[in-house]
Amino acid sequence: MSAFSVACLQVNAADDMDANIAAALALACGAADDGADLILMPENVAMMTWGTEAIRAAARAEEAHPALAAFRAFAKARRVWVHAGTLAVPSPSGKVFNRTYVIGPEGRIAARYDKLHMFDVDLGNGESYAESLTFEPGSAPAAVDLPWGRLGLSVCYDLRFPHLYRALAVAGCDFLAVPAAFTQVTGAAHWHILLRARAIETGCFVFAPAQTGTHVRGRKTYGHALVVAPWGEVLADGGEDVGYVLADIDPAAVDAARGKVPSLAHGRDLTDVVIGG
Repeated sequence: MSAFSVACLQVNAADDMDANIAAALALACGAADDGADLILMPENVAMMTWGTEAIRAAARAEEAHPALAAFRAFAKARRVWVHAGTLAVPSPSGKVFNRTYVIGPEGRIAARYDKLHMFDVDLGNGESYAESLTFEPGSAPAAVDLPWGRLGLSVCYDLRFPHLYRALAVAGCDFLAVPAAFTQVTGAAHWHILLRARAIETGCFVFAPAQTGTHVRGRKTYGHALVVAPWGEVLADGGEDVGYVLADIDPAAVDAARGKVPSLAHGRDLTDVVIGG
């Protein structure tokens, strides 16, 4: 498989969808001008709002979503692959799917993935989240074949569930996408460590576009969009500023890393745990 260039966007989305779409497209245009073949956007790229009612009000059906239409048109016009972060799409239950779209260079939707794991946490500093009140979790992992290899899909809090990424790697994934809006608190503690761990455990490249800065109601996200190599090296780090990072990707590095430590081939089924003697 041939080498290619990847870009991970880093945005500071607010609660104005039109402005958020325009900001993402401006960065994507810059990345395409710089030679990116695959451009990844972060979680909630088109809207960062707060509260169940506001999120439901901002959700749009796939066929009517202005962000999806804009990103499909961009992919077709620039002949690039686009990972459209996540968009809020109504679910039949009345909740909302936090949905990833991967768009091919002809503007066609090549894959969809609904975030599996809901961020229901109390960080102990007055900051708490209850995504399951608003969002409908997805039902299955997903991946998509690109010209350079297979991309496994995930979103933000999914990062804390290593069995998901092992399953994607065993299913033939060479690359892992982790679009995120990681909190400032959890990001400072765990973001780099977890992304490097997922790369090392699976022998995959990890692409992690990110939200950054302060959002509606003072919510703070960590930034640091990353590209991580299969051996765990950080190839690009977006820091805290709005922008994008670029990295050249050689898919041969996946086989090289797995050849050194073939842990995917050494796994055992550990469904039973013996307690005591």
